[in-house]
Amino acid sequence: MNSLLKFITCGSVDDGKSTLIGHMLYDAKLIFADQERALELDSRVGSAGGDIDYSLLLDGLMAEREQGITIDVAYRYFTTEKRSFIVADTPGHEEYTRNMAVGASFADLAVILVDASQGVLVQTKRHSRICSLMGIRDFVIAVNKMDLTDYSEDVFASIKGELEKFFGEIDCRSLQVIPVSATKGDNITEGSTNMDWYEGPSLLAYLEDVDVSRDLDEEKQPFILPVQRVSRPDRTYRGFQGQIESGVLHTGDEVTALPSGQKACVEGIISAGKHTDEAVKGEPVSVLLDREIDISRGNVICSGQMVRTGNGFTADILWMDEQRLIPGRNYILKVGTSQITAAVVKIRHRVDINSGEHVDAETLSKNEIGSCEISCTDRIPYTVFRDNRAMGSLILIDVVSHMTSACGVIRGVPSEGENLTWHNMDVTRRTRAMSLGQMPKTIWFTGLSGSGKSTLANEIEKRMAAAGKHTMLLDGDNVRMGLNRNLGFSEEDRVENIRRIAEVSRLMNDAGLIVLTSFISPFEADRQRAREIIGSDFIEIYVSTPLEECEKRDVKGLYKKARAGEIPQFTGISSPYEIPSSPEITVDTSGMTLKEAADYVISMLEKL
Repeated sequence: MNSLLKFITCGSVDDGKSTLIGHMLYDAKLIFADQERALELDSRVGSAGGDIDYSLLLDGLMAEREQGITIDVAYRYFTTEKRSFIVADTPGHEEYTRNMAVGASFADLAVILVDASQGVLVQTKRHSRICSLMGIRDFVIAVNKMDLTDYSEDVFASIKGELEKFFGEIDCRSLQVIPVSATKGDNITEGSTNMDWYEGPSLLAYLEDVDVSRDLDEEKQPFILPVQRVSRPDRTYRGFQGQIESGVLHTGDEVTALPSGQKACVEGIISAGKHTDEAVKGEPVSVLLDREIDISRGNVICSGQMVRTGNGFTADILWMDEQRLIPGRNYILKVGTSQITAAVVKIRHRVDINSGEHVDAETLSKNEIGSCEISCTDRIPYTVFRDNRAMGSLILIDVVSHMTSACGVIRGVPSEGENLTWHNMDVTRRTRAMSLGQMPKTIWFTGLSGSGKSTLANEIEKRMAAAGKHTMLLDGDNVRMGLNRNLGFSEEDRVENIRRIAEVSRLMNDAGLIVLTSFISPFEADRQRAREIIGSDFIEIYVSTPLEECEKRDVKGLYKKARAGEIPQFTGISSPYEIPSSPEITVDTSGMTLKEAADYVISMLEKL
C-alpha cells in the first residue's frame, strides 16, 4: 500500500466538489450500508429530483443542505486496497475562503474542480494560488459537468490549455487534468465510455498512484522541536515537551535552545511514556537535558542552522479579515508554538489573482494575497517555509476580537532588518526613574473632540508639576504640527499617528517621565496596540462626554464644518468612535467643573 494521501477539494461555488467525493465513496463501496440507505432516503426529499444526491455524504450542516453549498470544511477518511486517504472538502463560496485556506494548510495535494460549462473562474484561480501559498505542489484538475457539454473534447482541450498556462506561472510540481462528471460518475472510479477520446486514468486511480513525497532524508535533516509545554512535577525532573517537526533526536546529541542560543546535551528522551534512545519526526516527546536552561513554551530546541531568530521577516499572506489590513496596526503573531505581538510594517505588493502580477498596494482587503514585512516586539524563532512548513507558517490574530485575520508563510529576512540589534544601555529605565523619585506612567486620555481631554490633561499635569513630578504632555494638535505633520486623517494615517505617539511615550517612560497624552484615538485596536507598545505602565482614561455636549462646546467650529461636509472623516460625525471596552478610569466632564473632574481623576490615579 502507498502512504497516506491528504488532499483537498476546492474550486468555485457549485462546481460539484462534494458531489465528486460523495460519488467516489459511493461507487468504490467505501460507505456503510446504513449510510447508503440514509443517502438514498435523504436524496428523495432533496434537490436532486429523486436521483441520489452524493453531496449529502459530505454536506453535514443543515444550512449546507438547505442552500446546496458547502460552508464548513468536511474531513473524510477512507481506504482502498492501494492507499489510505484523508480528504478535506472545502467551500467554494468567496465568503468562506478562510475555511478553504484551513483545509489547504493540511493537504499534500489539491483536487481543483472546474465547471466545464463555465470555464476557469476567478475563484478557481484564487483557490489555486492559496493552495500554492500553503505549500501544495501537486495538483489535479477535475473538469466537471462534462455531461452538460455533451462530453465535448474541444471544450475540455480549451480549458486544459488555459489551465496549463496558468499553472505554469505558479510553483507546481505535477499537474493532471481529468474530464469528469460528478453526477453521472464518468472518470470518477472507472474510465468513461462517454469520453473514449480521453486516455488518462480515472480520478481515483490517479490518486491511488500519485507520488507526493518530498524526497527528504530525515536522517540528514536538522532536528527541530517547538516546545509546547515544560513539565516539572518535582525538582528532580524537567522535561520539554512537543512534537518533533524535523530530523531525528538521539540521547547524547548536543542541541541549542532558541532564541537564547544556549546549548546542552540530551540526557533522556521519553516517547509514549517510555524511555528511548531515538525519536523521529512526527513523534510527541519529552526531552531531558543535562543542565538547567531557561526554556519555556514558544522556544525551540534544535540542531543545525535551519531555525533562525529575529525581530522580523518577509511573508506572503492571505488576508481573511473583514477589516482591511493597515500597516502599523498590531496583531498577535503565532509561529510554531510561539505567540508574540507583531505588526505588518510594509506591504510590498498585492498579487493579482487573474494575472499573478505584483501590484503596488497600501492595504489588503478580504481574500487578497500579498507580500509584506512583519516586525515583532521581541526575537522569535522561525524558519523559511520551504525549509520547514511547521516553523515557516504563521497566523495573525486580531488583538481585540481574537479572530484570525491572516494566514501565511515566511519567505525570508527583510534586507534592511538583518543588521539591526537592540542595544542594552548601562543607565536603565529603573535608574532614571529612581533618580527622579517617581514611577513612570503613560496616562492616555481618549474621547471625542470637545470632550475636555486636553483641558483636563493640562490641569492634571499642572497639579503633578506642583507636587514635584517630572511630566510631559503630548497633545494631538501640537504633535501633528511637528512630529506627525506628514500625516493626514485617513484610517491609515490615524493608525500611524497613534503608533508614533505610543513609541514616543514609551521612550519618555524609559527616561523616567510621567507622560500624559490627549488624542481622540478613535479605534479600539489602536489604543490596544498603544497599550502593548507601552506595557504595564499604560493607563487609559475615557473622557465620556456625550456628542451633544461636545457639539455645544465646539470652540473651533469643527462640528459645524463636519456637518456641512467640509471636513471628511471627522470622528463622531462621518467617522466612528469606538468606545473603550475596559478603561482604567471613565470621566464625563459635562456635569462637572474642571476642578471636580481633576479631583476625581487624581483620586482614581492614586488607587491604581
